[in-house]
Amino acid sequence: MRIGIGYDIHPFVAGRPLILGGVEIPFERGLDGHSDADVLTHAVIDALLGAAGEGDIGHHFGASDPQYRGVRSLRLLEESWRRVKARGFRVGNVDATVVAEAPPLAPHLKGMAANLARALEMEEARINIKPTTAKGLGPLGSGEGIACLTVVLLTEAGGDGA
Repeated sequence: MRIGIGYDIHPFVAGRPLILGGVEIPFERGLDGHSDADVLTHAVIDALLGAAGEGDIGHHFGASDPQYRGVRSLRLLEESWRRVKARGFRVGNVDATVVAEAPPLAPHLKGMAANLARALEMEEARINIKPTTAKGLGPLGSGEGIACLTVVLLTEAGGDGA
């Protein structure tokens, strides 16, 4: 078994859609970033790559590379998964905590989990996404952006990772 931790944070910006786990969430601002700035999916990618010993999202999909400008992060997750799967791993589970004062995320969790499960070719039941707030503390607490911390467990393909 191998465990990886991923973390991502992006500030809010006007004029962009808010995308989390590949779901467009109605809100007056989106997240600023080179791609679609999907902090949940970025944290999953970093945890996945970290568990496999494959570096991080910036190593494979650099922000200075114009081909990734505005790219859907789920596409990057699919590409990362192909790389990790080729090394003989499967995902045991994904556990993510999304820190956001607003908007409310609970109505969108099932769609986020379904998108991540599809990209990782795994059962949705092995993906857990927990929304929380920063309780008004610091930049996240004042609503300046969203962060996500994720843990991924990898097992050898054919091994018991359920």
